[in-house]
Amino acid sequence: MHYGADYNPEQWPESVWPDDIARMRDAGVTMVSLGIFSWSRLQPAPDEWSFDWLDRVIELLHEGGIAVDLATATASPPPWLAHLHPETLAADERGAAYWPGSRQHHAVASPVYRRYGLELVRRLAERYADHPAVVLWHVDNELGCHLPLDYSDAARDAFRVWLADRYGSVDALNEAWGTNFWSQRYRAFDEIVPPRLAPYSHNPGQLLDFRRFTSDTLLSWYLQQKQTVRDAGARQPITTNMMGAFKPTDYFAWAEHMDVISDDAYPDPNDPESFRRSALQRDLMRSLKPGTPWLLLEQSTNALNWRPSNAPKAPGQMAALSAQAIGRGADSVLFFQWRQSRAGAEKFHSAMLPLAGTDTRTWREVVDLGARLAALPELPPPAVDDARVAIVLDWPSWWALEAPDHPVALDQQAILWRWYDALHERHVMVDIVSPSRVAPHHRLVIAPALYLLTDDDAQHIADWVAAGGQLLAGPFTDIVDEFDRFPTPSDGRPGYQQRWRDLLGIRLEDFGALVSPDAPASEPGERLAPFGPSTDDAAPDARPGPHGVGTLLAEHLHLAGAEAEARFSAGRRAGDPALTRHAHGAGAARYLATLPDRDTALALVDHLLADPVFAGAHLRESEVLRRGQLTAGDVPGTVEVARRGPVLTVINHGSEPVTLQIPGRVLLETSALASAGGAPSARTESEVRVLAPYDSIMTLLDEPTP
Repeated sequence: MHYGADYNPEQWPESVWPDDIARMRDAGVTMVSLGIFSWSRLQPAPDEWSFDWLDRVIELLHEGGIAVDLATATASPPPWLAHLHPETLAADERGAAYWPGSRQHHAVASPVYRRYGLELVRRLAERYADHPAVVLWHVDNELGCHLPLDYSDAARDAFRVWLADRYGSVDALNEAWGTNFWSQRYRAFDEIVPPRLAPYSHNPGQLLDFRRFTSDTLLSWYLQQKQTVRDAGARQPITTNMMGAFKPTDYFAWAEHMDVISDDAYPDPNDPESFRRSALQRDLMRSLKPGTPWLLLEQSTNALNWRPSNAPKAPGQMAALSAQAIGRGADSVLFFQWRQSRAGAEKFHSAMLPLAGTDTRTWREVVDLGARLAALPELPPPAVDDARVAIVLDWPSWWALEAPDHPVALDQQAILWRWYDALHERHVMVDIVSPSRVAPHHRLVIAPALYLLTDDDAQHIADWVAAGGQLLAGPFTDIVDEFDRFPTPSDGRPGYQQRWRDLLGIRLEDFGALVSPDAPASEPGERLAPFGPSTDDAAPDARPGPHGVGTLLAEHLHLAGAEAEARFSAGRRAGDPALTRHAHGAGAARYLATLPDRDTALALVDHLLADPVFAGAHLRESEVLRRGQLTAGDVPGTVEVARRGPVLTVINHGSEPVTLQIPGRVLLETSALASAGGAPSARTESEVRVLAPYDSIMTLLDEPTP
């Protein structure tokens, strides 16, 4: 269990470095990420190299027993590179260059940038590949974070090569993009440019492929650096820090190339639901390499600097979120950064060692957590089947869904959060999976707004349902193919949902766009689509659905074999199906014709979990706690319950104490009161415990729970 932070010694005089090492040992630091933004110190000029300072830093760390996650330092090129080679600069959609003075101003597709970057990586890897302090290689930093889309000439040239490789011929591209519309037909790949500034809507196929190209280009840069490190003889694991569900980069396509998954997470203390956002990030990381621990490489000890309002974390909140990461599969807790900066854009960003010194709550919490993690035994990896419920997230579908010119503007992340939050509040462990990663151990899968669906993915999920799976899909699902076109009917039947029509047992006629609930009150049109239980379907498996309220869409459905569990009760779709169920093989597929509000998502999750097919399945992790005594009948939704194989983690994110009986042998406890000066608790058998706000407890279950 590594503990530490980004370490930027180049920001400080060398006389400070020994004190850094001593303080790190006081805090229990075991690993630091080093050299992430040090290119200008390592290569002060094109033909000048300076590694002696880095040699000394690594030796000091090694002598102090602190391991190194060594960065390739390519994340921010020095100003001299742009001065000598302006062709390495990225550009916006108007063609205006992004200039030095910040970070990530470079064009990742630029051959010149890559040539200089790979020379830096080669020299670093050859010098430190065999150093005993180096245990991990850190490629670049948060690839695509600040500049996810580059419209430069370098990107233009690389985009043309990528398209030629994808389609083989310009005729195939014209067919895929539908370029006969608006006279967009191309004669050659050299006529194609990125979707730069245009007078009106861009071609949807072009927008989608430019997103694919961007993700692939960032991945190819990671792979080039990784190969360079390997060619130098380095045998340590290699990673790059991801950023949760980050739209520009398809992490499912990236995961197989990572020796270990790593992530940066910065939940907002101002948001009382932010712990659910961070839990989703952890579950995505865990899902990228099932059954394998991942690394938390960055979080904050306290306040940030880059939001409009940067609230401090509450006492104990930092430790609680760290326990959350561990409980959901992390094998490290690292921060940005070790010592708070005196200058630069992030000088107000908190650190392990604050500018205010060691007589601070932040420092006491850092030291307390370090001591507790040092006492933690080696944990088992997360189990492949820790979660038996999955939410489908497909990056190409996300990119296509949020393109313009649709019936209504949809936000994929907000839709994902809505369903994840409801499952999290009901203490259900969730995998976040691409369509092809739906697995036999999943009992329930939710596929909300899966707008783009390939033939292979459609068949895979249909086969999973036929084998006994329970699916909830919709709305705006199975609408277009991989090129963002309406699929050609394979059986002569017109309409939408060509691949899943038989699976769902419905026919979709129209999308029924609604005005956003957040729109100004003066904007006319229907906003909400209330629905309630259906009472007129006599199918033997039919169960009345819940009451609820839908938003943004109220689709016009026709039953074609499915039964209606709920029907719209008002508005233009009054009386029409809102929630349907269709038996398919040994399983069943439900379809929701609208997007639920928060309370409705909870009601729908309760409806799904109450399905008799799940009797005895124990999908709620909190069921293990119901064997004991509770103060108020049930486990509150602000109490998080997570599973990592036989390890159970319980965290109180609420504002009031909660009394629980928690089974198993205690491995780790954190609390706001302990971090104020108490010593780590002894490991004892569990008992009835009062968890104050931001208290957490991690236990090892003696016997496997069903």
